[in-house]
Amino acid sequence: MLEGDLKTVLAGGERALAEILMASHAGMTTDEFETIVKEWLVTAKHPRFQRPYNELVYQPMLELLAYLRANGFKTYIVSGGGIEFMRAWAEKVYGIPPEQVVGSSIKLKHELRAGKPVLVRLPEIDFIDDKAGKPVGIQKFIGRRPIASFGNSDGDFEMLEWTTSAKGPRFGLIVHHTDADREWAYDRQSHIGQLARGLDEAPKRGWVVVDMKHDWKRVFAFEKR
Repeated sequence: MLEGDLKTVLAGGERALAEILMASHAGMTTDEFETIVKEWLVTAKHPRFQRPYNELVYQPMLELLAYLRANGFKTYIVSGGGIEFMRAWAEKVYGIPPEQVVGSSIKLKHELRAGKPVLVRLPEIDFIDDKAGKPVGIQKFIGRRPIASFGNSDGDFEMLEWTTSAKGPRFGLIVHHTDADREWAYDRQSHIGQLARGLDEAPKRGWVVVDMKHDWKRVFAFEKR
């Protein structure tokens, strides 16, 4: 990472990224980490879109979350990303409170600093919420099998499989990134977000595959209607 070799870093997948995050943020408290994340979101801009990263959320996703909640569903984020990172901004952007975010995490330790209790981030992986870890994370932190699951890579395969194999009405959906102009186009050959098995098995499993280029009128909320 320090040498700028992103190809090698990304080839390691979610675990490699979690280890980098673990090494670079260990020793600080959870409050200190949250402050850093929020300050970064105010100042950092995506190099291509020149907008804050928390504005690069999908408009159809926001609409779907609003629709589900309006009809009595409880919505969760289940991501391979860092749980403490997402909890710092998910409620403001997605309307999902911290306790409804499931993600990868590093171990924490309670200690006293200047006479005050704090939770300190340790240089040890606690849980990787990716692939087969996602159903485990859902059971561990939520305790209920979802009625519907939505993903965009083979990292979501086991979550979709676990959701839709249960009895009763179930729904699974995969977002296929096919729009290189408005977003990106990638699937089978990608180091991160690879989508191959999901594309192959979606038809026989009854999962809906959304083609971003052809099915979405808007990708991001800031796009003109």
